[in-house]
Amino acid sequence: MQPIIAKQILPWFGGSAGVWTTCLVFFQSVLLAGYAYADWTTRLGARRQLFVHLALLAVSLACLPIIAASGWKPQGDEQPIVRILLLLGATIGLPYFLLSTTTPLLQAWYWRRFESTVPYRLFALSNFASLLALLGFPLFFEPAFDLKQLGWGWSFLYAGFALICACVALMSATTEAMNGSAPQTTPAPLALGEQLRWLALSAMGSVMLLAVTNHITQNISSVPFLWVLPLALYLVTFILAFDHPRWYVRPLFIAALVVLVPVMAYYVPSLRLRIAAPLYLVGLFVACMFCHGELARSKPDPSQLTRFYLMISVGGALGAALVAVVAPLTLPGYYELGIALVVLAIALATRLERHALWGGVAVVAATAVFVVRGAYDYTKGMRVMERDFYGVVRTADHPDPVPYRSMYHGGIMHGGQLLGDSFRNTPADYFSPGSGYGRVFTSLREIDPRRNLSVGVLGLGAGVLAAWMKPGDRLVFYEISPRVVDIARREFTFLADTAARTEVVLGDGRLSLEREPPRGYDVLGIDAFSGDSIPMHLVTREAMALYLKHLNPDGVIIFQATNRYIDLLPLVKRLADEFGMAAVNIADLAEGIDGPEYWYSSTDQVIVTRNRKLLDWPRIEEAADEIDERADLPTFTDSHHNLLRILK
Repeated sequence: MQPIIAKQILPWFGGSAGVWTTCLVFFQSVLLAGYAYADWTTRLGARRQLFVHLALLAVSLACLPIIAASGWKPQGDEQPIVRILLLLGATIGLPYFLLSTTTPLLQAWYWRRFESTVPYRLFALSNFASLLALLGFPLFFEPAFDLKQLGWGWSFLYAGFALICACVALMSATTEAMNGSAPQTTPAPLALGEQLRWLALSAMGSVMLLAVTNHITQNISSVPFLWVLPLALYLVTFILAFDHPRWYVRPLFIAALVVLVPVMAYYVPSLRLRIAAPLYLVGLFVACMFCHGELARSKPDPSQLTRFYLMISVGGALGAALVAVVAPLTLPGYYELGIALVVLAIALATRLERHALWGGVAVVAATAVFVVRGAYDYTKGMRVMERDFYGVVRTADHPDPVPYRSMYHGGIMHGGQLLGDSFRNTPADYFSPGSGYGRVFTSLREIDPRRNLSVGVLGLGAGVLAAWMKPGDRLVFYEISPRVVDIARREFTFLADTAARTEVVLGDGRLSLEREPPRGYDVLGIDAFSGDSIPMHLVTREAMALYLKHLNPDGVIIFQATNRYIDLLPLVKRLADEFGMAAVNIADLAEGIDGPEYWYSSTDQVIVTRNRKLLDWPRIEEAADEIDERADLPTFTDSHHNLLRILK
């Protein structure tokens, strides 16, 4: 259910990594509500619990199918976190709530019928089933079915689940009625300190899951595959820890954590993701194995299992809320991973004794030093650092070889401006004269010098493209982040200096285009980014049809394909072929070592058009590279696309 619903709503909120973390807050919070419900109804007695649960199961069937209504699409000025939570509650709230009660209820019912058998291993089995579903989504279900088919298929399976669950509840209630006179032993009351320890260990695992997921997706792309992998590792640790004590070899995992925590702290600022991503995934596994292994070592008598699972779910929800809600609202930058590593080091130290405790103290000290150093490097030289739901925006000035001000979104530079009166309103970085954008604008003006251009751009950045505009031109930027718009106006002069009539439309670019009548653009730039790449919902068949609705017959679409990890070229080529258009790549290799050319960036920008005259124009033809066909690559659609197919 989790990747199905999250993938449905991801395009509505700009493809941001924050969508998944907000979804996890909802999932963890409803899981908490489900475990609290299980704990409460178990104390009501079997008969009352049966009536309540059967009624809720029946009502939940009216919530199917789990397909989000289009009326929840944002208009551009809403608080995204609140809207996502309300959307999820209305679409999947009750079915997800009842699913979340299954683990503690089924184990309580099992214990009620077979008191000689300890049911905790069922928790491992439950998580193993979740793991199979999560891994199956990107590998089997996502490639084979579209989102509508998945939503309806899941809904039919849920109806079967509701029937089976009702039957098991009836069996459980019947068993208690038959054994009602049997003496019941009263377990010893649970100590508050022990319950808080369960909560803390669970919260630590949840914080690490979200912090590591955020760190990876903000620098690559926010897609289900990169959500599923950390979550799968998280579930594996629950499976191993609760299946059998032999899997949690405590000295081994503590020793691994002693090494990994400081190393992870050292690599927090690194963009070398081929090293950092595997490191963090291994570190996440070891950290969660430690947290969940310690939980399994302290599990109570089975008669107290609903309270045990309740505290685990409280910790999970608290950890998710800290990373997904509290951190964006209170921290100006991405500091949560570093903070989590320091807290993890402290938690590790508190579980050590005697001489090993001094080693734990050394780990805490080393981790803190690396985190502080990383935070210093992260903020060093920054003029501005501000954060919203869509990420952290920073600006910095660079004096050499010529003064330049850059804008960073996450760890990626997304444009900037040459400083000084002599360079005022001069395009640079990804939009230099040799780039695809530069060559298209120059060629169009050479072909028809008197033509006024109408230009739309998805993604504002620093507003560099405005420097290419002339008097009489019309320019519309579509930008989802209010923080980016504010900083583009305060820190850069492109919007103020441009000769074009300029408009900034706040909201997801694609949703904004859906609401607007045809604009008749001569050039439409697809330059919005999530992490290091264009969000996948901007390179689907439905998105392409929408672009053509707003494009003049001889107009040009320019896709910014510059990134490190995703091969967008054959994907855009496939889209162009399907719509009867030509696509060529302009690969601009920046080799400047001095002067303003130093700040030009190497780019890949794909030009898609039916305008043969433009493609044959010397300035385009001399730089255009044909894009190789990939027969195995299907056209991406809103409901059917898979990142695994286009990883570099």
